[in-house]
Parts: sequence; C-alpha cells; structure tokens
Amino acid sequence: MYAVITSGNKQEKVAVGQQVRVDVLDAEQGSEVQLQPVLVVDGDEVLAGADQLSKATVSARVVGTAQGPKIEGFTYKRRTRNRRRFGHRQRYSVVEITAINAR
Repeated sequence: MYAVITSGNKQEKVAVGQQVRVDVLDAEQGSEVQLQPVLVVDGDEVLAGADQLSKATVSARVVGTAQGPKIEGFTYKRRTRNRRRFGHRQRYSVVEITAINAR
C-alpha cells in the first residue's frame, strides 16, 4: 500500500516505514503529525475522489530536521557597479511514515 501526500505545494509518494523530507512543519521532534493524502493505492483499489479521501489518513512521526544544498546566486546591473551575492539553504523536516489508513 502506498499513498501520495501533499506538503508545501509538493507531492510525494510514500509507504509505511519510509523517511521523507517535507517542508518545515510546526511540530516538535518525536511528535505525531497527520499528512493530507492526495491519492491512496491499496492493491488494485485506487482512492482518488474527495469523498473517498475524507476517510483516508496518513500518520507520520517527526524524526528531525535537515538542510538542503547551499544555493548561491549573483545579480548585477551593468555600468552601475551594482552587484549582489546571496545564498540560500532550504530547511526540511524529516518524517517517518507510521501508518496509512484507507478507511
């Protein structure tokens, strides 16, 4: 059984026991969170309608935090000595999928 969840405008295919990086959640380490399923597949049966997914739940436990790769950027405007360097490093929450309930 697997489910497709959404978190932070991104969709991810998950299964029980899998660890997934999602956008930062407002939850402490070790706490349980509920993620919204978009699609649940149980063998041959696919649950995709809004009325079917209202009963489906995906439970996860927050394992910790992680950071993505450092992205460096540079902008400039010619003939004006206007230059700017910047960097960004995305933060993530690492969650472990504990249960997928289709009903």
